[in-house]
Amino acid sequence: MEVEDRDDLCFPQFPNTSCIKPSPWPQTVTIVFYSISLITVTLNLLIIISISHFRQLHTPTNILLLSLAVSDLIVGLVLMPVQIFNRTSCWFFGDFVCATYISISLIIPSASIGDIVLISVDRYVAICDPLHYNTKVTTRRVKFCVCLCWLWSFTYSLLFVKDLPTQPGSYKPCYGTCALSAGIGSLLFDLFLNFIVPVTVIIALYLRIFAVAVSQARAMRSHITAVTVQHSVTPKAKKSELKAARKLGVLVVVFLICVCPLYIIGWVDYNWIVASLFDSSVILFLSNSCLNPVIYAFLYPWFRKAVKLIVTLQILQPDSSETNML
Repeated sequence: MEVEDRDDLCFPQFPNTSCIKPSPWPQTVTIVFYSISLITVTLNLLIIISISHFRQLHTPTNILLLSLAVSDLIVGLVLMPVQIFNRTSCWFFGDFVCATYISISLIIPSASIGDIVLISVDRYVAICDPLHYNTKVTTRRVKFCVCLCWLWSFTYSLLFVKDLPTQPGSYKPCYGTCALSAGIGSLLFDLFLNFIVPVTVIIALYLRIFAVAVSQARAMRSHITAVTVQHSVTPKAKKSELKAARKLGVLVVVFLICVCPLYIIGWVDYNWIVASLFDSSVILFLSNSCLNPVIYAFLYPWFRKAVKLIVTLQILQPDSSETNML
């Protein structure tokens, strides 16, 4: 019986500290997840090439979408394959590689949430203060905010793996797995700073955007040229800005649907049902990186046009960056 128990361990020679071998996913699920990973990398790479190459797409909003695409690309390129490996095999790559993966798995979600907050702020200014949008939201300021977002995400990840140089493996529950084992204090900190605060900000901004959009829609229907909100006159936003807000609102809603279950289930008492739901919530969270470019494909004509030009290699032609994309 003892031999059978040892055979179930990742490191049978260390029965007291070794993890139990994971129960592998069904082969079909693994193949589907690998396919999603490949699609995620391909679609987000197309977004990055599109926004980077075509000059007309170098707008503040698209810079935020570019930053989100970079984080989604890393999800498909690193997080998804490693998640599959972690779920189907023991970890044999050592503490440093594991700590690097954990750092990336902390940086990317934090950067993605930061990008969604910045997108919400961008739409808030465009709808609620349209006359000052071009002066308040400039390309330089957006690039600066994106850099701050990634710098914060990198610094934030160091808070969880800061003990690595002096205490290798201290962040792992046992040997043979690569998973963060954080204290209740760190988990509460992460829940508050990386979920509750940004989600509250996102929801508050979009509720305000929705209220202003409804007011302006009523004003346009009644042929009123100005809308009074809280005893002040708010200029009407352009119809194109309202349409853009709706499109980005779809992106934000889908993001929240994919992210919320992971944080909610993570705080439920652990049992086999919760463990199964947790795996599903992780897959849903990672799959959001594949859904974002699909949303662009359905909602943004410029993305479909850019993909056509990239696939047909027309972007290799001289002055292709000056192509009219809008």
